[in-house]
Amino acid sequence: MSMKEPKKKPVSKEEEVIEPVENENSSHTEEAETKIKELEDKLLRVQAETQNYKRRKDEETERMVKYANEQLVEELLPVLDNFERAINLDDLNLDDELSKFLEGFKMIYGSFVNVLNDIDLKEIEALDQPFDPAFHQAVLTDKDETKEDGIVLEVLQKGYTLKDRIIRASMVKVNNL
Repeated sequence: MSMKEPKKKPVSKEEEVIEPVENENSSHTEEAETKIKELEDKLLRVQAETQNYKRRKDEETERMVKYANEQLVEELLPVLDNFERAINLDDLNLDDELSKFLEGFKMIYGSFVNVLNDIDLKEIEALDQPFDPAFHQAVLTDKDETKEDGIVLEVLQKGYTLKDRIIRASMVKVNNL
């Protein structure tokens, strides 16, 4: 009699038992943890870059809005200068036609200056102040023994700031002893 080998019963997928290999599983876990840490680091960097970009854009937009009127103001300064020149033509005779005409100019000039002040345009104080090259442009020098050296003797053209930015430096005559 020959011994027959017992027939193997086919194993279904549900019955199939897979024994995990200890070595493979731990290396997969370490790789997964490393990958997770790398992805978390990338995420943090991307979030930081996004916040920095947003902050820079907000600052740029704020700066643009703050100084949006700068070019217009620069173009209006010669008009302001001409108004002041015209007003300085007035004399003490208030009955002549020129004085009456200049009275209207003074009212327009006052309104114009108020509008410019509302957008934070300020005149740079220069007369009898120490010369400051950041705010003044020296075009002439003179000697006046009654004043200190480096003092502004005369303002030839007014300077202005818009908010905290110099729009035009004052053209001045400076005392040079």
